[in-house]
Amino acid sequence: MDEAWSPPRERPYEVLAVASSAGGVAALSYLFSHLSEGLPVPVLVVQHLDPRHETLLAQVLSRRTTLRVTLAAGQEMPEPGVVYIAPPDHHLLVGDDGRLALSSSELVHFVRPSADLLFESVAGAYGDRAIVCVLTGSGSDGAMGVTAVHSRGGTVVVEDPATARFTGMPNAAIATGDVDFVLPLTEIPDALGHLVAARRD
Repeated sequence: MDEAWSPPRERPYEVLAVASSAGGVAALSYLFSHLSEGLPVPVLVVQHLDPRHETLLAQVLSRRTTLRVTLAAGQEMPEPGVVYIAPPDHHLLVGDDGRLALSSSELVHFVRPSADLLFESVAGAYGDRAIVCVLTGSGSDGAMGVTAVHSRGGTVVVEDPATARFTGMPNAAIATGDVDFVLPLTEIPDALGHLVAARRD
């Protein structure tokens, strides 16, 4: 294993949270089509969606991955190898007990669901056992959450703006100075796979 993907850690990672916006469906499709079925952590996803319509994102991604993909319902305990997508017009959060929760609280940076709220709740619940990943998107959603995760010892991966269809979210995350890896989209699945496998026997 490349040492670049094996930072010294006392505890294994237990969650992966991913955020994307404009251009995100294609980026998520690539990411999940290249992640292995035996992923040992749950994946929590915020993709900015049109709140006026039901979404087919879970069905679209299911056709591109061996992982199980579902819309988060709230109150479930996230399971390893399952992708939970925030439904339209609902924030996705992790409670102190580790259960997922949905909220219709006010918009954050004009969006709901908010990557910032997801990342901040993941930081609170998982601390240094969390990985978050920011992909293509306009705006700055996710940047405050990146700082929260970094401050708790978690790991932050961001898509290189050179490969992102929309650079706003990646650039905002990078500007925080709290990012561990900036990688082209094609390298992110392998990097995440190596990270979550670290410290596991």
